[in-house]
Amino acid sequence: MLNSASLRLRLLAGAALTVAIAAPVLAAPAPTAAKDTAPAATAADPVIDPAPATAEPVDQTGLGEIVVTATKRETNLQKTPIAINVLSSQALTDRHVQSLYDLADGAVPSLRVATFEARQSALTIGIRGIVPLDANQPAREQGVGVYIDGVYLGRQHGLNAALFDVDRIEVLKGPQGTLFGRNTEGGALSIVTKGPSGKWGGSATGGIANYGSYNGTLHVDLPETYGVSLKLDGVIQHQDATTKNPLADQTGFNYYHRRGFKATARVRPISGMTADFSYDNGYDSNSPFYSQLLNVNPNGCKAGAQSASPACALPGTNYTSLTGSVKPLPSQVVVNGDSRMKVADIGVPQQPSIDKTHGFTSNIRWDVAPEIELRSITAWRGVNATQYDNSGGYHRVPVVAAGCVGSACNFSRYSLADLHQNQFSQEFQAVGTVGQFDYVAGLYYFNEHISDDAATPNSLAFNSALTTISVLDPCTGSGGFGSLVGCRSIDRASEVHSKSYAGYGQVTWNATDRVHLTAGGRYTRDEKQGVLHFSRNLNYDTATQAQLTAAGYAPLDATWNRFNPMATLAYDASDSVHVYAKYATGYRAGGASSRTSNYQTFNPEDVKSYEIGAKTDFWNHRARLNLAGYIMDRKNSQVDISSIQTTASGSFNNLVTINAPGITKIRGIEADLTVQPVDGLTLTAGYAYTYTKIPPVLIASTGVYQNFYIVFTPRNAANGSVDYTMPVGDMDLKFHLDGNYSQATQTFDQFATKNDPAFIANARLALANIHVGGSNAVTISAWVRNLFDKQYVFRRDPSNSLPGAPTTNLTSGSVNNVLGDYGNFNAPRTYGMEASVKF
Repeated sequence: MLNSASLRLRLLAGAALTVAIAAPVLAAPAPTAAKDTAPAATAADPVIDPAPATAEPVDQTGLGEIVVTATKRETNLQKTPIAINVLSSQALTDRHVQSLYDLADGAVPSLRVATFEARQSALTIGIRGIVPLDANQPAREQGVGVYIDGVYLGRQHGLNAALFDVDRIEVLKGPQGTLFGRNTEGGALSIVTKGPSGKWGGSATGGIANYGSYNGTLHVDLPETYGVSLKLDGVIQHQDATTKNPLADQTGFNYYHRRGFKATARVRPISGMTADFSYDNGYDSNSPFYSQLLNVNPNGCKAGAQSASPACALPGTNYTSLTGSVKPLPSQVVVNGDSRMKVADIGVPQQPSIDKTHGFTSNIRWDVAPEIELRSITAWRGVNATQYDNSGGYHRVPVVAAGCVGSACNFSRYSLADLHQNQFSQEFQAVGTVGQFDYVAGLYYFNEHISDDAATPNSLAFNSALTTISVLDPCTGSGGFGSLVGCRSIDRASEVHSKSYAGYGQVTWNATDRVHLTAGGRYTRDEKQGVLHFSRNLNYDTATQAQLTAAGYAPLDATWNRFNPMATLAYDASDSVHVYAKYATGYRAGGASSRTSNYQTFNPEDVKSYEIGAKTDFWNHRARLNLAGYIMDRKNSQVDISSIQTTASGSFNNLVTINAPGITKIRGIEADLTVQPVDGLTLTAGYAYTYTKIPPVLIASTGVYQNFYIVFTPRNAANGSVDYTMPVGDMDLKFHLDGNYSQATQTFDQFATKNDPAFIANARLALANIHVGGSNAVTISAWVRNLFDKQYVFRRDPSNSLPGAPTTNLTSGSVNNVLGDYGNFNAPRTYGMEASVKF
């Protein structure tokens, strides 16, 4: 009997074959002048002069061509043998996407976006099950490359900054090492912004919404002067807290205030050469989502034999007995696992986290000859992130007991961190065509310097009777330490220098008009040096050798080399049916965990990917169906084991990253359907099935095999949308509705516990092309996100409902800090109105 994964793969192959056979029969003859959708000038693409006007009529029916640059040249999405989803600027507007986190609702089913912990200041980006839990560490790499105008962003910090004037977002699925600057084993998320046009014009948008929200954008294109075209972009976004903080003068939860500025100059110094120079600056002030206590002691933990509380078992341990006691909750604490709280149960000190980003980019293209274009992408970028997270209150350890004295009465873990990152990257590319061969070749260099530090003091205290709560002194209240800079007990502080060198290339042989064979490869050399400056408030720079030896500490000094090949066979079965088979490999460098006192290292992980796909147009170009099926085998998967350990001055997160031996299996099917049944109406549907399995890992210290899971990767995810445009005189009435579903999935590597399934709908109604003052076009719109105000837990942490992690005693676990599961609910329904004008 077939298992579900095998059945789905066979169904995919059958569907692709059926479409390949049926589409030529269903498709009407292609019109003599097919509709082309010319892309706007973008910062990453060369300027293409428009074709001369023609008197021939153009067929205005059917789905327009989507142009992408995934292969470093402009190609039709349907003829590009890569699994790609494209979100156009209009699609982003319809969904009211202001930052990357707004894609977490499932705009692309196989793309997963999540906060790190509850914090908006750092995002976890995943594609096809390549989703690192804690890429927040300086010595760890992401599994999915995020690019802006061809520039790789080295850290997940600052990714939630306000988006500038975006032309499109391309989501490339599967290893992309031969096409993008850094080896991306899961795929790439490529943001392409609009560049200068050289003509006077622009747009302005302003809006208001609930929760005190407002937003505004201004984009100005200046006329070309002395061969220089200039474009200026500004953006501001604000939202008040959606969960109030009862403590006076403190920030609530899920608040943000973002602003940014970008200037781009386009120069044509000689014939055939285009040079773009840009500077951008972003500021993001935000607070975390509120962390609620979802239940109380759900596993029935109690002192005694472990066998008497079988559900109270910490994965990876082999306890025979449980010690301590589960404390009753203070009366001030609210337990709510059913709905999003509008007001926190206990007011806490909370100030905004601040992310500041900046970048300088040079993007030069030179058409040296008809057969070759040379390109240079040079970038300096940086991010400074200051984190303040007190979202847990009493919903996280430490637990306080009646009759407490001194520091034993302290609680409310205030997670503080600073990160400073600077990167330089240089990429050279040669792109061209010689006879039947299309080629891309590149050299890449990346240099990154990161430093970080973190502290987690307690911020509140009960009295002995647990009847009153006081705010601890921010400098000395938490065991002699506090939250103020200069008063902190430093849990960890590290510094990392990373360098990456690569050479890559691929060649496509267009053997016939229908058969295309591509082969390529990438050689990568990664170098990493890192040190711990502090751990558990011990200064490693001044510590004795005996202290360092006792901690088992050694600096990180490692080099890894990889060659990753790829090959693709593409076949154009007809003008509207294109099929391909692809083999690709990917790799993610190793590193070290700064959350461990010994700076424990971990090795790289490697991926092999096998993929088949079909891209089809039929029904006279009114319908489009794209299918892909893949098998990915990942060797030495990097997985995390996390635990909170309390101290007199607060607590710290001990997170160990290890390599799971053997092969992690990732299998999937993806489908995207677009239909235009009548003029003005467009229907879309998308689906992703993702199966993942990490082999059990033997925990050396306990001798127990432990299961691990790939986080934020639902087995089934789907979406759909309806877009309808109706002429109203000289204006257009536009309606958009989308729905997005994802199945429950794990949110921590080490726990089987899942978050909630989710269904989110978004809508927008707009009256467009209102002509005011001659040629100025005005659009007035109303939008809503989370239309039905659905409430679900997107992140659930069971660590507070299980015994503590072993330190020295491997047979007995303590239940003294058992509370219950805690987690974070999604954002509530937001709605507002906008007006925009083009000039």
